[in-house]
Amino acid sequence: MPILLTSDYQAKGPFRSAFFNTVYPALTRSVKELNYTRERISTADGDFLDLDWSKVGSNKLVLTLHGLEGQSDRAYIRGMIKHFNGEGWDGLAMNYRGCSGETNLRLQTYHMAATGDVHEVLTYVTKDGKYEEVVIIGFSLGGNLTLRLLAEVANDPPTWLKAAVAFSVPCDISTANIEIHRWFNYLYLRRFLNTLNEKAKLKAKQFPDKVQLPTKMPRTFYEFDDWFTGPIHGFKNGADYYAKANSLQILDAIKIPVLLVNASDDTFLSQACYPVEIAKESQYLFFERPKHGGHVGFGQFDSGTPYWSERRAYQFVKEILG
Repeated sequence: MPILLTSDYQAKGPFRSAFFNTVYPALTRSVKELNYTRERISTADGDFLDLDWSKVGSNKLVLTLHGLEGQSDRAYIRGMIKHFNGEGWDGLAMNYRGCSGETNLRLQTYHMAATGDVHEVLTYVTKDGKYEEVVIIGFSLGGNLTLRLLAEVANDPPTWLKAAVAFSVPCDISTANIEIHRWFNYLYLRRFLNTLNEKAKLKAKQFPDKVQLPTKMPRTFYEFDDWFTGPIHGFKNGADYYAKANSLQILDAIKIPVLLVNASDDTFLSQACYPVEIAKESQYLFFERPKHGGHVGFGQFDSGTPYWSERRAYQFVKEILG
């Protein structure tokens, strides 16, 4: 029954506001003294992925998966890798297709269930046997990918994949979509759609025979996923995509220890995204619900020291590995 009834994240002052806790770290935090080395690898379908490494010469690796329209330079990614570097781990930040500053070659990009590229990256980085211990840490969309991947390998888990952590995960996409479309999330929604629409326009130029621009560009995720995400990636429409991309429905299949942290005040999440009952029945899903934290927030004013989320992730991994 791995339900963690208490959480030691203490939001101070304005960080008790979910809006402040979500926005302040994203806009103001700077994680210095971390220098990436970029590596581009080819995918099986003829595309490419850009990987950003921060190595300390370890046989242990932390792989980070960013959120929707994120990339490796987000402060929450840099902060996590820097903290694990300090604890003696190599760090790898994966950029999804189209998220590294350059449009990818294929029509398909990334989405909430696109674990195929993550599998390819893991195969690539472990092929020489250097890394004896690998953990995955995902945020939001990347957290959904993390949970889905763990379920996918449950019947034959690789010996090197030891644990995972997922923060701020909309694990029930359909009901989480209702929340992101509420008026108080309008600024977030608009920001996501601005970049998603621009990338879709580039795809229309790349593949004019396969992507036709609508009269008006989408103003909701429903419109965008009905037009682009769903059909482009093999789903019937947006609703079919949401139903099949969920991680909630496969959490009980996971057989690798994973910590899921969803803050109670995360305005992106619905009540279905707090899987208490599933965690009660699982030996592997550890669920923690801090009172505060916002969405991928868990912030503090001192950006020079590790955030709570970084310390919490490492603490969990350390406990699992003994």
